[in-house]
Amino acid sequence: MTISETVCRGSILDQNPAITIPENQKYDLVCTGCKTAYFNDRLKCDSDNGLLRTNYRNKKLELKDAPGIGKFHDWLPVNELITTDSGPVTYRSTELAQYLGLKNLFIGFNGYWPERGANIKTCSFKELEAFPTLSKFKNSGKSLVLASAGNTARAFAHVSAMTGVNVYIVVPGSGISRMWLPEEPTDSIHFIQMGNKCDYTDSIHLAERLSAAPGMQAEGGARNVARRDGMGTVMLDASIFMKRIPDHYFQAIGSGTGGIAAWEAALRLLEDGRFGTALPQLHLSQNLPFVPMYNAWEAGRRDIIKDIDMPEPKKLIHEMYADILSNREPPYSVPGGVYDALCATNGSMYAISNDAAKNGVTLFEDLEGIDIFPPAGVAVASLIEAVDAGKVKKDDYIVLNITGGGVKRVEQDHKLYKIEPSAYAENANVPLEEII
Repeated sequence: MTISETVCRGSILDQNPAITIPENQKYDLVCTGCKTAYFNDRLKCDSDNGLLRTNYRNKKLELKDAPGIGKFHDWLPVNELITTDSGPVTYRSTELAQYLGLKNLFIGFNGYWPERGANIKTCSFKELEAFPTLSKFKNSGKSLVLASAGNTARAFAHVSAMTGVNVYIVVPGSGISRMWLPEEPTDSIHFIQMGNKCDYTDSIHLAERLSAAPGMQAEGGARNVARRDGMGTVMLDASIFMKRIPDHYFQAIGSGTGGIAAWEAALRLLEDGRFGTALPQLHLSQNLPFVPMYNAWEAGRRDIIKDIDMPEPKKLIHEMYADILSNREPPYSVPGGVYDALCATNGSMYAISNDAAKNGVTLFEDLEGIDIFPPAGVAVASLIEAVDAGKVKKDDYIVLNITGGGVKRVEQDHKLYKIEPSAYAENANVPLEEII
């Protein structure tokens, strides 16, 4: 009996109910907990804590004649077509596949590698979140507030520079080195640097306070369907490329939102009917020693117990190779969250050591020919572990999400500019007038 079979009784496993969407609307939002439908954009359900999920009118994915992420317009919660060459790219692996003895290994490369058609200039799949979010938000008249460990900040700053949408981005000290852009920063970018003792969760708490100020709007994090559906295009692109839903999907996670997004995208593909009849198994990985979701999952618990699953969290985060994979309050237990995604897909979680992650980075660059970020190295290491443990078969169709890479390559084509902070916050409780 698998871990998911023993712990997942009572989880949210069903798809969205059949709901009639008004003729003039592209989608509605359905609570994964109580199933209430909403026909206005929002972040939360009025009745419970369940994540809202987008229910699109068009159940068949019809690709638009557009570059990048815009081709998936039917399943993005935006009305205007996104026109950018930034989007997910899938290719069949040869070298890494041969090394691991796999016949059908496909790489979802989400970074900068123009020779492969990959044009995410911030080198992170967080751009897939930023474009639909800012496209959706640009006419609101408010400033968007978000927190980031670095990669999300860079992606949203990049799209802000392209669109002129005002963003206030709160980043902990550990993320400062990631604050660069492939173009000159604009006045629309407001970067708030936190103290060196702060982590990503501290940034989230400060961003929550800031978003309550007049003229500000919270971006929403995992509750933002534009972010999740943007990340879900990795699963869409891979399934279209392979002409089927994969058997397995590998990704490293910090909050786990990318894993939720992959599950939701696969649910839509099932409903489409042309890509298969089974969900992919999710293989989600965290970087030791900070692995709260892994600990809770292995213990068979829906809830994360802080003192057990992440004792001394800031100390553990400091010891991580991929410290960006750190969120002390991930959407694990909420209806429609990571726990339910793992249950629905008979998924697995992995706790990857720093040495194994570093080996994953080196191995991928040596075999596939492009540099990747530490979180992607964690995902590579989890695939190696799954192969060694017999969790995947050599003929299985496997998608490995490389969530970031190509910095060495982007440096050849673009001048990179540092984003200077517009304000400094020693902790999450500083007076807001010191920031705005």
